[in-house]
Amino acid sequence: MTEGNYRHLYVVMEHEEGKLIPVSLEMLGEARRLMDKFNKTYSSEEKVVAIILGHNVRELCQDLIYYGADYVIYADSPELEYVRNLTYTKVISQIACDKDLAKKVSEKYSDQFKKPRYMFFAADSVGRHLSSTVLVELESGLASDINKLVVEDIEITHQHKTNGKPIKYEKILGMYRPDFSGFLWTLILCLDNKNPSIEREYHPQACSIIPGVFEPLENDTSRKGEIIEYHPKLEPQDLKVKILSRKIVKSAIDFSRYKVIVSFGRGIKESPEENIKLIEEFAKELDAAIGVSLPISKKPYSVSERRSSTYMISDRVIGTSGKKVAPLLYVAVGISGAMQHIAGIKESDVVVAINPDENAPIKDECDVFIKGRMEDVIPNLIEELRKQQPKIRA
Repeated sequence: MTEGNYRHLYVVMEHEEGKLIPVSLEMLGEARRLMDKFNKTYSSEEKVVAIILGHNVRELCQDLIYYGADYVIYADSPELEYVRNLTYTKVISQIACDKDLAKKVSEKYSDQFKKPRYMFFAADSVGRHLSSTVLVELESGLASDINKLVVEDIEITHQHKTNGKPIKYEKILGMYRPDFSGFLWTLILCLDNKNPSIEREYHPQACSIIPGVFEPLENDTSRKGEIIEYHPKLEPQDLKVKILSRKIVKSAIDFSRYKVIVSFGRGIKESPEENIKLIEEFAKELDAAIGVSLPISKKPYSVSERRSSTYMISDRVIGTSGKKVAPLLYVAVGISGAMQHIAGIKESDVVVAINPDENAPIKDECDVFIKGRMEDVIPNLIEELRKQQPKIRA
């Protein structure tokens, strides 16, 4: 790989109703941290470049500098007011490959520049779709739903990529996500083919990032950067999809409104319908919202349509694949304690776990652990809560 062919980290921003959505600032903060370390490690001067598309978005660009970007490239047009995947894919791909833009970001190696070194998208309804189509255009790979990132040099021996020989890869973006169990990390790499018979370079190394995983930087108005306007080259076929009406669909539940949250996981399996009914009754006594672990959203058990459509949905998932919560009291019922779920409840004041397995990982993450089957424990808790209600009201 020629040193200057692939440079910088490009981050695709999202905004809604004139405001940057939180995951955009979270990605930008992580990009800043990664590239600061990258530049120190490799004695380099590569940049964090934010890309933002829309209509009347110029006023958002300065905030992106304050939150960590070195450069902001924006495209402003009435045709870009709302996300249309076909149109956005073309414009982002143009920006990613534009040598003139690369020269404005950094003159060094700009004549050799082909594509970004790394690229970030949000792992939400927009970013998941957009990242896949952009990376098809850029002819590289994509890791989805990532919640841990590192840049490092690694030695790889691979039958096809290295022809079975150990080869050192430099400046590789290690992209991690939990496997479905939630207890093991899966490392995803986007590696060039070093085998002479199938030699090929894959850049950018790109991923979509789960919302709520990374912390945004503090807004620092002393940060300096540059804002560059890009005029996209659009043709009639790029605009063939028309938006006739648009309505923002709010989440089915706002966990922030509740002081108590009761969540359940695969521990309901012995009697799913009756156990969900029991949890409903328990949550009602606590005036609590009901959440679920990720596997429940996949509808693994047969229950009534009402309970399936009410509870076995992604809007109720708590964890890195769903929402982070911070109630005064969090009760985990039949949840083993996968890392992706624990990451979503760490800010809770008090965590109570109900689980028959005293070796369940959640035991080390909770304040109170109740060993027992939910079918035995919850009725006793409901009975005690009802006894206490008159005293509380008095």
